[in-house]
Amino acid sequence: MKFSRIPRQVLLLGLVSLFTDMASEMLYPVTPIFLSGVLGASMAIIGLIEGLAEVTAGILKGYFGFLSDKLGKRSIFVVIGYSLSAISKPLPGLLPSTIVVLLSRVTDRIGKGVRTAPRDALLAGYSEGGNSGTIFGFHRGMDTMGAVIGPLIALMLLKIYSNNFGLIFLIAFIPSVAAIGVTLLIKDRKAEGKPRSGKLFPIGFWKEAPRDYKMLTILFTLFSLVNSSDVFLILRSKEISHSNSSAILVYVFYNLIYAGLSYPAGIFSDKFGKKNVLIAGLVIFSGVYFGFGLTSRIGLIWGLFFFYGVYAAFSEGILKAWVSDLVPDNKRGSAIGLITMLSGFAIMLGSLLTGVLWDKFGAQVPFILSGIVSLVVAVFLYILNRRVQAV
Repeated sequence: MKFSRIPRQVLLLGLVSLFTDMASEMLYPVTPIFLSGVLGASMAIIGLIEGLAEVTAGILKGYFGFLSDKLGKRSIFVVIGYSLSAISKPLPGLLPSTIVVLLSRVTDRIGKGVRTAPRDALLAGYSEGGNSGTIFGFHRGMDTMGAVIGPLIALMLLKIYSNNFGLIFLIAFIPSVAAIGVTLLIKDRKAEGKPRSGKLFPIGFWKEAPRDYKMLTILFTLFSLVNSSDVFLILRSKEISHSNSSAILVYVFYNLIYAGLSYPAGIFSDKFGKKNVLIAGLVIFSGVYFGFGLTSRIGLIWGLFFFYGVYAAFSEGILKAWVSDLVPDNKRGSAIGLITMLSGFAIMLGSLLTGVLWDKFGAQVPFILSGIVSLVVAVFLYILNRRVQAV
């Protein structure tokens, strides 16, 4: 599938995500360093902030995915969600404190929760002839390219303005406003089937969900318990390199790999099966986390972030494409929303647990634990899916 054949609305959604992630990723690698180095927050506090942010997004992804199915509308939630995230960006630059960082992160994640499932359902509506992996892979590539550009801008600003973290929070507002402008061009696509009824969510949807979807949701939620926030990878890199710039640069490198491989990985998953690609991603994740737990060499950190980029390309977009293949169009918002909601709860607990374990035992214990559990999930997903039809 050529770029020229990507539907215009998918291109626009990709552009919105590029601008938004440019802003978000200017702040994402900077925020944990700002919290720990400037505001003096502990690892447990950082884990709590990230966990609360993720669970907020998760809960809202479930509800607004369901609501978009019920109303048969997607674009309005896209506009509102991206607007809320934009408003949150400059707050820590204006009022630098741990509480304000928490408020900013939670508000940003509220915006993400409002927009994500409706946006992904809208993306899935443009997949034709089994190319959902390609559509989601293209979107993830555009999204993640913003995650390459954003930290590079942050690094440049830190160098020019001598670690002026507050300035970065303020400048991140600029690409966020550009993203809002593009959202106004997003239009709804008429969904196949009638809008959802008012059955109780998530109980009503879970009862009628396909067996494959239920199995995938349970296993991915278990995996999310050990898939803590990426801020811990950044902090682990800083701990090993003793350099803020090196920690941010290696994170940029990871996003570059992620962005470059997302679109080919989507095409690959359409051809060889999304189950196979996702299982491969989980195995790679396991190896990466074992590596982060055991190594103390900065050279190896670069290699681990390379493979972490491969894992990322093989996971989030592929998972959403797989889910969109398992359910009809008028239920996709609910399906994507529920699995991301449960994942958000699990990531909250996992981030808090990682922070506590790090504070008590050092970085090795939480990273090795993540490696073990993710490998077990990959094995179970492989064994269980031999009995059902893979996508």
